[in-house]
Amino acid sequence: MAAKTKTLLELGLTANPTYDGPISGLVQDSRKAKKGMLFAALPGSTVHGAAYVKYVVDQGVAAVLTDRDGYEIARQQLASSSFPFIIAEDPRASWAGAAALWYEDQPEHVVAVTGTNGKTSIASFCRQIWTLLGERAVNLGTTGVEGAVQLPLHHTTPDPLTLHHALHEVATAGVSHAAMEASSHGLEQRRLDGVRLTAAGFSNFTQDHLDYHQSFEAYFDAKAGLFRRVLPLDAPAVINIDDPKGAELAKELLATDHPVLTIGRNKSADLALLSQRYADTGQDIRFSFEGDVYRVFLPLIGAFQSENVLLASGLCIASGSDPERVFSCLQDLTTVRGRMEHAATRKNGASVFVDYAHTPDAIKSAITSFRPHVSGRLVALIGAGGDRDATKRPLMGQIAGEHADFVIVSDDNPRSEDPSAIRDAVISGLNPASAFLNVGDRAEAILRGIDMLEAGDGFLIMGKGHESGQIVGDDVLPFDDVEQASVAVVALDGVL
Repeated sequence: MAAKTKTLLELGLTANPTYDGPISGLVQDSRKAKKGMLFAALPGSTVHGAAYVKYVVDQGVAAVLTDRDGYEIARQQLASSSFPFIIAEDPRASWAGAAALWYEDQPEHVVAVTGTNGKTSIASFCRQIWTLLGERAVNLGTTGVEGAVQLPLHHTTPDPLTLHHALHEVATAGVSHAAMEASSHGLEQRRLDGVRLTAAGFSNFTQDHLDYHQSFEAYFDAKAGLFRRVLPLDAPAVINIDDPKGAELAKELLATDHPVLTIGRNKSADLALLSQRYADTGQDIRFSFEGDVYRVFLPLIGAFQSENVLLASGLCIASGSDPERVFSCLQDLTTVRGRMEHAATRKNGASVFVDYAHTPDAIKSAITSFRPHVSGRLVALIGAGGDRDATKRPLMGQIAGEHADFVIVSDDNPRSEDPSAIRDAVISGLNPASAFLNVGDRAEAILRGIDMLEAGDGFLIMGKGHESGQIVGDDVLPFDDVEQASVAVVALDGVL
């Protein structure tokens, strides 16, 4: 249970001038500052948190944690030099550590997974496996806190206060196992520091978030921070070595005697996928582990889901679950909302699926994984988000054009950008010979895509997945791809 007060020393911090009094709470939002609290004045993308120091001091905060730049900004606002400051080289890491010490409680077994794609599915599969094994379990990330305890989250990896409060809440509710998504932003900003991990996983690495990280190297370094900085030296890393960056990371960790469990299609992997056979409702997979071969039917659409399942299995095993019991649960797994989710079926048998794919590699993976389940034409709907990495837009169009039979380019979340300009950028990557439609209104685009489906065809709606709103300007308009697909089928066929 989190104490009502702690000292700075109990939070792993030292102030100058020395402050030995009680800290009544932690706060990062200056508007929520109250008497006796510790305020974190952290560097921001546009404004340094230290700009609000005079305000929070007037509200009665006991001390301020910041960096050297923040201290210089704050000192100009205060008449007295006697106010306690904690000046840290890495204030975000210090803040996350303080949050962990403030809230104290965490589930006994916590795993984290990073990678460009698959994080939500892998975390969900871990939670499902543990639940089937009789454990009280949750997953935390893009879809909030799900499982034995349900809580909303506003970011894939929330800020340290929100994250450690959530871990505290689920632990005190009796949750023993938790699987969390580790985003590159969250890792870069030290949001996971202080989480006591029992294992960590790496799924893959492809282009995304270059608007934030600026380069592939910086993007990878952020993800690798989960293993280089957060994961304890004796805790296993579970890594997909089919991905070149995954193989590179595994080699790096093995060189330092860090325990590593590898997964992949390569027979040298510890947990190796040997074969797949596809059916209308899922796939039959064969895999090996510690000399034994297993065969399981996964009720999941998409070739990539087998890799997600194996990585989740590896994380469960690495955190102490019995392998045989883990493998016995795989036949009962269900898809994550918005991840290769069946949305509707036309009267002629044509199927409609929704997936969150919003990067070039994810689009390729989604389409090629859906292809074996489709005997006729594969129609794909894509779009790109505004105020995000613009360099990937033509690549998304190029890949969709190469792997789908027909492409519909529509609006995703345009945010502050001109939606038609975003669509034009996506279309610029299409081969001139590609068959496509440019339909800005997403509801109309979904209706037109479903209307063209004949027997044996499949329609894959990509980009928004589980999202229940569309961001246009500063507004979030109600919009759900699965719901829209269902409405379209009812309108065209009169049945779901």
